[in-house]
Amino acid sequence: MSGNIRRMLPVASALLWTSAFSQDTDNQNIALIKGGAYWMGTDAGTVSALKARYGVDFPGVFENEVPAREVTISRFLIDRFEVTNSRFFEFTAENPAWRKDQIADSQHNGQYLVHWSDGRYAAGEADYPVVNITWSAAQAFCRWRDGRLPTEAEWEYVARAGDAREFPWGNALPSPDVANYSASPHGRAINVGTYPPNEFGVYDLAGNVWEFLYDEWEPGYSSEPQSDPIVGGLLARHEEGSVRGRRAVRGASFGGSVVNVRTRWRDSHVATNATEFVGFRCAYTNPDLN
Repeated sequence: MSGNIRRMLPVASALLWTSAFSQDTDNQNIALIKGGAYWMGTDAGTVSALKARYGVDFPGVFENEVPAREVTISRFLIDRFEVTNSRFFEFTAENPAWRKDQIADSQHNGQYLVHWSDGRYAAGEADYPVVNITWSAAQAFCRWRDGRLPTEAEWEYVARAGDAREFPWGNALPSPDVANYSASPHGRAINVGTYPPNEFGVYDLAGNVWEFLYDEWEPGYSSEPQSDPIVGGLLARHEEGSVRGRRAVRGASFGGSVVNVRTRWRDSHVATNATEFVGFRCAYTNPDLN
């Protein structure tokens, strides 16, 4: 196991719903995903029914999820929790180039870590997901931990726990008991791990904050079967800091509607647009961790 993974901070005060979690065991914060084949996306024949069920109908609303096609996912690992302020603070302490007062103006929209003061997060928010970050900062953090941002295909596989479910908990419509979304009382991101995990032991896959993913944004899918797809391909390390276009995001935020917290719902976000409702988690493919 790498030194960077060993440095991962456990979640200290979130209300955790699994007895398997231990603050004394770093790798309990990472879920092993054995992989497999699944039908990613939405069948075109169901789009009309989805529009009627959720009461939404605008260009691309569900068409971005079409067509459903078979995707094979290799074995990998993923953070059980969205990356927190405390974990990102440790990263900036060891990598000062990613501090708010050091990052170049050209790399963000002026809101990078705007909620931090004097180089750190507010008291009481250690276990809140870090927000107001860019795609490049998120990817740099994941590289620091010998990982990368998850791909869209990996994220959806995890959110669906490998089956056809509509939401991370199953097919029942959401309620404030299962996710932090627009019907919840918070109106902002809250401690990671507050709500129950899905069957893969991964938390906050619906609501709290949108999560940056590795892929470039591309409306719709290829119809061909694929293995471990990454739209735009893997970038070299020196290319990652200059990403400026739209990247895929998943999972919705505290302001998301019912339709947004679906496991198949797709959206995009400008890589440099730091905002209060987008965060991230990391994935790992290092065989030493398996």
